[in-house]
Amino acid sequence: MPKSKTQIALSQSRDIPFDKLVLSQSNVRHVKAGVAIEELAADIARRTLIQSLSVRPVLDEAGDETGMFEVPAGGRRYRALELLVKQKRLAKDAPIPCVIRTDGIAEEDSLAENVQRAPLHPLDQFRAFQAMRERGLSEQAIAAAFFVTPAVVKQRLRLASVSPRLLDLYGDDEMTLDQLMAFTVVSDHERQEQVWEALQRSYSREPYAIRRMLTEGAVRATDKRALFVGIDAYEEAGGMVLRDLFQADDGGWLQDAALLDMLVAERLREEVAAIQAEGWRWVEAAPDMPYGRHYGMRHIRGDRRELTDAEQVRREALIDELAEIEATHTDENLPEDVGERYEAARQELEQLDNPPTIYLPEDIGMAGVLVTIDGAGRLKVDRGYVRPEDEPVVEPEPVEPVGTPIADASGNDHRPKSPVAEEPEEEDGLKPLSDRLLTELSAWRTLGLREAIGRHPQVAFNAALHVMVLRLFYHYAQDSCLEIDVKQAVLGAQAPGLGDTATAATIDARHKGWADFLPENPADLWDVIETMSGEDRTSLFAHCVSMSLNALYESWNKRPRALAHADRLAHAVSLDMAEQWTPTAESYFGRVTKARILQAVGEACSEDDTAKLAELKKDAMAERAENLLAGSGWLPEPLRTRGVYPDPDAVLSEAGDRSEERDAIASESAMDADPVQNENAGEPVTAMTEAAE
Repeated sequence: MPKSKTQIALSQSRDIPFDKLVLSQSNVRHVKAGVAIEELAADIARRTLIQSLSVRPVLDEAGDETGMFEVPAGGRRYRALELLVKQKRLAKDAPIPCVIRTDGIAEEDSLAENVQRAPLHPLDQFRAFQAMRERGLSEQAIAAAFFVTPAVVKQRLRLASVSPRLLDLYGDDEMTLDQLMAFTVVSDHERQEQVWEALQRSYSREPYAIRRMLTEGAVRATDKRALFVGIDAYEEAGGMVLRDLFQADDGGWLQDAALLDMLVAERLREEVAAIQAEGWRWVEAAPDMPYGRHYGMRHIRGDRRELTDAEQVRREALIDELAEIEATHTDENLPEDVGERYEAARQELEQLDNPPTIYLPEDIGMAGVLVTIDGAGRLKVDRGYVRPEDEPVVEPEPVEPVGTPIADASGNDHRPKSPVAEEPEEEDGLKPLSDRLLTELSAWRTLGLREAIGRHPQVAFNAALHVMVLRLFYHYAQDSCLEIDVKQAVLGAQAPGLGDTATAATIDARHKGWADFLPENPADLWDVIETMSGEDRTSLFAHCVSMSLNALYESWNKRPRALAHADRLAHAVSLDMAEQWTPTAESYFGRVTKARILQAVGEACSEDDTAKLAELKKDAMAERAENLLAGSGWLPEPLRTRGVYPDPDAVLSEAGDRSEERDAIASESAMDADPVQNENAGEPVTAMTEAAE
C-alpha cells in the first residue's frame, strides 16, 4: 500500500484569561501605524474581538510552563484590550481567544502575521460601504462605525456609484484611482463610458482631461450668471449641479446652460421693469455689455440725497459697532455669528454712504439706463446717460466759443467696421497669429497701457506733446497711437469680459473720481482748473491722455507706426501685462497651432516638458500648456513690452549716437523750461482725495 502523506497539525486554540497574558518584547512592529489604540478599543467594544491573539507559553529556568503566556503577534489588540480593562469595560480575567504557538521563534510569528496579511483593495471597501448603505445604515452611522468622517463615506459611496464597467477596469488595475475619482463628476454611466472610450484614442488620460470632457458645455458655479441667479434658484427650477468630492471645484458645474440663461433673462426683465417704472426714456440690459458702451453719451450726475437725522445716527452706530468688533477680534478668523454680524453692518454702512442719486424729471425724460451683471454676479445699474440723438436742440450762441469742453465731445467712432475675421483652420508649422487673435490681444494691451499711462503723468505729458508737435510740424504724420481729440475705442466688443477685470475697475474708479470732482457746468471748468495745483493738473492731464490711447490691432487698419509708438510707451511705463492677463486654453492655446504651443512651453519650461507635450493631441496639449505656464509670467509676443514691434532702444541706436550725458543735459533743460513738468513729482490725486474726504 502507498505510504500516506503526513497530515498538517494546526496550533491549539483556547480562551486564556486576560490577566494571564503579557506583552512580548519579540513583536517586530515598533513603528506606530494604522488605527489608533483608542479607536481599536472602541471597535472591539462594538464588535468584540474579531481576530485571535497569537501567544506562546512563558517558561521558567527549568523549561516548564509558568501558566503565563506572552503575546508576540497581536500587540495592538492586546493594548486595546488592556485599555478596556483600565476603563473597567472588560473584566481583568475575561477569556481571550488565543492561538498557542510552540514551534519556531516568537519574532517569526509576529513577522508572518503582518507580512502575509493582504491589504483590502480600495474597491472592496467602496462596495462594502455601498452594501451597508443599501441595508439602511446612514452615512453618519457608517462613518461612526469605521472612525472616519461622513465626507470620507460620501467619497467612497460616490466612487462605488461609478459605472460597473469602469469599476471592473479599476479592479483589474487598468485605471488609476485618480482617473476613477475624475469620473465621479457626473452620475451618467453612459456618459462615463463614452468618455472612457474616447480616451482610448487619446494620448492624454490625465484626470483633468477626464473632468474637462465630462463637464464640456456646463457652466462653472463661479460664472457671473450663476452667481447672479443663485445655485438654489437654479436647482429649484430643475437644474442639475455637477460636483467634485475629491478636489476643489468652486461650487461645481451647472449642467443646463440653457436653463441658466433663461433664469438670467427672467430676472433681468424683472429688474428692467422696476427701473423703467422710474420714467427713464430707455433701458438697455444685457448679461454682458461691451466695455465702454457709454462712450459717446453725456452723463447726467444728479444729486446725492442727504441722510436724514435718523440715518446719520444709525451710520455712527454702525461705525462704532464695526470698530468694536475689529478691536475685540484682532485675527481674521472671526466666529461665525460675529462674522455674519460684521458683514451685515458693513453692507448697511456701505448703503448709507452711497445714498440714491436724485435726478430731475426733465433729465429722466431724456436719459436712459445701462443694466448689466458685474464680474461678481451683482446687478450693475448705470443711470443718467443721454444718447446724442436724444440731446435737446440748442440754438447756436452768437459768439463762437474758444474751445469745446472735453465733457461735450461725443466720442463716437465713425470708422467703417470690418466683418469679424474667422480664425484660420489649424495648420502645422509656426504660422503667423490670426488677425482676430491679434485684435483681441491688442485690446488687452490697450487697456493695460491706458491704466499704466494714467499712473505716469510725465510719460503722458511727453506723449501728448509728441503728437501735438506731429500735428503742427509734420502734417498727415501718423507716428503716434494717441487720439488726442479724445476718441475712445470700445474695447469690450473686441475682447469679451474686459469690463469685469480689475484693470477696468481701476480706470472706471479713477474716471468717476475726476468726474465727481469737476464742476457740472462746463462754463466753470476753466476757473476750477486754474485753482488746481500743478500736481493735480498733470494727473488730470495724464488721465485724459490715457483715455485717448488706442493700441488696437485691426485687420482693416493695422497702423504699424502707431503700434510701434505704443511699444515705446509700454517701455516708458514698464508695462508688465503678466499682472493683468494669463494665457489659458480658452484665451490663447486653443486658438493657435500646435507649433506655437510648443514654442511657448519651450520658452518657459524645460525641454523634458516640451518633449512630453509634443506627444499630445491639440485639445490635451492646450490644457496641459495652461497648467505648465500657470504663474510663469509668460506672454505671447503681442503682449510683451519688447515683442514683435521694434525695440525703441535699438531704433534710437540706429538713428544716432546720443550719449547719456547729452540726454541728461536735454532732460535738465526741459525741466527748467517747463514748470508744469517740474511740478509733477508724485501720483494723483490730491484734489480728488480732498473732495472725497
